[in-house]
Amino acid sequence: MHIRPAQMDDRSSIWSIIGPTIRAGETYALDRNMSEADALSYWLGDDRETFVAELDGEIVGTYYIRTNQRGGGKHICNCGYMTSAIATGRGVARAMCQHSLVHARQHGYRGMQFNFVVSTNTRAVSLWESLGFEIVGRLPEAFQHPTLGYVDALVMFQPL
Repeated sequence: MHIRPAQMDDRSSIWSIIGPTIRAGETYALDRNMSEADALSYWLGDDRETFVAELDGEIVGTYYIRTNQRGGGKHICNCGYMTSAIATGRGVARAMCQHSLVHARQHGYRGMQFNFVVSTNTRAVSLWESLGFEIVGRLPEAFQHPTLGYVDALVMFQPL
């Protein structure tokens, strides 16, 4: 697997990954009906670095890393990760998270915080915990899941 910075010509591949995840509305607090242009603008925003994961020459995952807060909180970063359906269970999310942890340390961040992990996303919660993240907060019924109704969101953190 190869992880590299996203380029402008990766936009259609990135959309093919983030579009279905956004439309499903099960793991990200984003408008399920947001346009492709708005979704790409969000994912590739000027306030973040975006990467893609390639497997056998095909983009199968993407993540971004950004400063979580400004001013006195700028030493903590935040990331978002999405993988294509064909990448499920193939270690892509793990590899992207490991890459982001190394990248964050190299850029002087002192911690990584996931602000809003939907509690029903148990695969992600288990993966993040296996990589050293701890649940440091729970937001009761903070996310409206399309089929499960209101569910909790978790705040997860790892010192770097």
